[in-house]
Amino acid sequence: MTEALTIGEAMASIRTSAPLQLGGAAHLSMAGSETNVAIGLARLGHEVSWAGVVGADQPGALIRRTLRAEGVGTRFVRTSEASFTGFITFDQPAHDITRVGYHRAGSAGSTLTARECVSAVTAAAPRLLHLTGITPALSATAREATLAAARAAHTAGVHVTLDVNYRARLWSRDEATVALRELLPYVHTVFASEDELNLLTGQRGTAEDLPAGGPAEGLLAGGVAEDLLADGVAEVVVTAGAKGAHCHTAVGTLHQPALPVTVVDSIGAGDAFVAGYLSGVLDRLPVAERLRLAATVAAFCVGARGDWEGLPHREELILLSYGGGAAVR
Repeated sequence: MTEALTIGEAMASIRTSAPLQLGGAAHLSMAGSETNVAIGLARLGHEVSWAGVVGADQPGALIRRTLRAEGVGTRFVRTSEASFTGFITFDQPAHDITRVGYHRAGSAGSTLTARECVSAVTAAAPRLLHLTGITPALSATAREATLAAARAAHTAGVHVTLDVNYRARLWSRDEATVALRELLPYVHTVFASEDELNLLTGQRGTAEDLPAGGPAEGLLAGGVAEDLLADGVAEVVVTAGAKGAHCHTAVGTLHQPALPVTVVDSIGAGDAFVAGYLSGVLDRLPVAERLRLAATVAAFCVGARGDWEGLPHREELILLSYGGGAAVR
């Protein structure tokens, strides 16, 4: 039985430690929010599969090979002969700045269909389905596929989670609001950064516009998280980088501080946090324990370069003392 299923786009990634235009040595790997989460769950000991589309090319083969090596199931991966595997570049115009470039318009991942996603949900019969706001931004068919998968999973009693993961270069905030709100009736757990959460309610403004008293407190006081809970979402997890994370539920709010570690590369930290939290969901841990685990997995990730390379295996969690305590408010 598959414990978890993720659906989305995976790309080949190219990393350089200097501006890409200068050429020189580069590191080739793979990247993708949903596959990052899948790898994180697999390393924590869970049975997980990824559904997506890759091109009939070498980057597509790299993605399949990497996922298999990491213990992620690939039986729901389709190979497209008519389109290419997208790729993403990471270069450094300055020592503390990472610049991201996308080359994904018309990619194989954007050809994802509702039929194959519903088929994957049905065949996998997972306990948990994880989606992000990236996939519906790729194309009209990918948007339909994301909605169909969420609806099918919800109908089957599957725990559906959504990471907003807003990408301004893929669509506008207004477009994202419309598409993401379509998903909400089927979603149990929402993950969002402080400035993404209002995309789900249609409220205007960003974290800077919120009342004083702390960013997450401002969001709750402003009614954003409250509105989502009232609409039927069971958990609203708001991440704030070095300031930690808050989880809002009907019974109250928990805060988890970030672990004090040296940050080498913050790329992938959000996906690592989500993987840790979802591992706690699958292990039926209480919310406070899920947050501790999520913070610990994220701390491992930021200590190494790469989207997923620094993700810990379960037996390694003790090396960071499994996080700090979550404070109840």
